[in-house]
Amino acid sequence: MSDLIRVENIFKIYKVGNQVVKALTDNAELISENEYLEGPSGSGKSTLMNIIGCLDSPTSGKFYLNGPDVSSLVDDELAEIRNKEIGFIFQTFNLLPRYTALDNVTLPLIYNGTSKAERIKRGKEVLDQVGLADRMDHRPNELSGGQRQRVAIARALVNRPSIILADEPTGNLDSQTSYEIMELFDDIQKAGNTIILVTHEEGIANYAHRIVRLRDGVLESDQKNK
Repeated sequence: MSDLIRVENIFKIYKVGNQVVKALTDNAELISENEYLEGPSGSGKSTLMNIIGCLDSPTSGKFYLNGPDVSSLVDDELAEIRNKEIGFIFQTFNLLPRYTALDNVTLPLIYNGTSKAERIKRGKEVLDQVGLADRMDHRPNELSGGQRQRVAIARALVNRPSIILADEPTGNLDSQTSYEIMELFDDIQKAGNTIILVTHEEGIANYAHRIVRLRDGVLESDQKNK
């Protein structure tokens, strides 16, 4: 496996009024292709996720994504990388209520100029991959919580990204549905995707191949789980 993500001496400092908040301090981390990585919520992990997801830039340090150093890129350049390299999955699904499942899934393809025919073809492929081929014309309010999260996962996959970032993806789901979603993540990882997942639930964490823990913005432990 080659290195997909490398962060070196990453610091992130926020100013809140007259206070200086150190969210990340001197972290070094390596994530390889086709890994399944979990880390707890809080303690700086969300900040690190935002940097890895090109939603934020470090105050100092280097961040390499699939080769190039992206730590000093401007917003437009980061947006382009996000659209090409990263698929996002959120606790609250973030689906547009008036759009069908297929329309929600294909939205990212509109921004990169994919033709309508190709968008529909690819959207159907990923909805089938997550087990929702028979629900593509349903709107979010016609779907269960687990089905809505499957739509969100399909949307994250549609651009064939290098990385899937999942922030508490089972937080709004019951236990049985949560484990079904984690089984789906396992299948996605086995198919070749790199998944980085934030969760505070130990049962969910046990699905990951590697568990990284931060405390007060510093890497506390990094262990192989499988």
